[in-house]
Amino acid sequence: MTPAHLSQISGLVAHYGYLAVFAAILFASGGVPMPAGELLIAAGVYAAHTHRLSIAILVLVGSLGGLIGGAIGYGIGRSVAAATLGRFGGFVGLSPARIRLGRYLFLTHGGKIVFFVRFIALLGPFGGVLAGANRMPTPRFMVFNALGAVAWTVFFGVGGYLFGTFFEAVGRPLGIGALVLAVAVVAGLIVYVHRHAAALQAKADAMFGV
Repeated sequence: MTPAHLSQISGLVAHYGYLAVFAAILFASGGVPMPAGELLIAAGVYAAHTHRLSIAILVLVGSLGGLIGGAIGYGIGRSVAAATLGRFGGFVGLSPARIRLGRYLFLTHGGKIVFFVRFIALLGPFGGVLAGANRMPTPRFMVFNALGAVAWTVFFGVGGYLFGTFFEAVGRPLGIGALVLAVAVVAGLIVYVHRHAAALQAKADAMFGV
């Protein structure tokens, strides 16, 4: 975080408190890229230094924003993105077979994807949308969405609160590290699917009765 960027985020926390945290995480979890992690770190630091915010309430508000935002993203993915993929997926190389494969992967590994994707820069806002578009079962999604929202909020909020300016200072390196992790995860998934494409496709087709 640059000093100017940090000042802007800290100003939002000082002026709007819990509302700023809730709104940022709500939108970020619903598919809108926002610096929610940086804002949550700043809110934790602000709570520790001023005691004007309660870290317990901060975690509760952040978790609630993440849970609701993720559910909204899931609804958008299930209603809009899924229909769009079905109609126009072929134009971007997503054949019906590929779409079945994506749904198979979310049915078998969706819980891990939904939980961990929040911690990966750039991909975090789209976890709910992807889960909805790939028809991940709603009860299973809601469980892992809630677990991921709480774990992510505790990590960044309590991290900022306990480690203060140190955690705030490493926010940018953490973001860069998350970006590297995102690239590694996506590349690893692509390689895995490519190497086992035929077997995975056969399992997907069998699951959906094709």
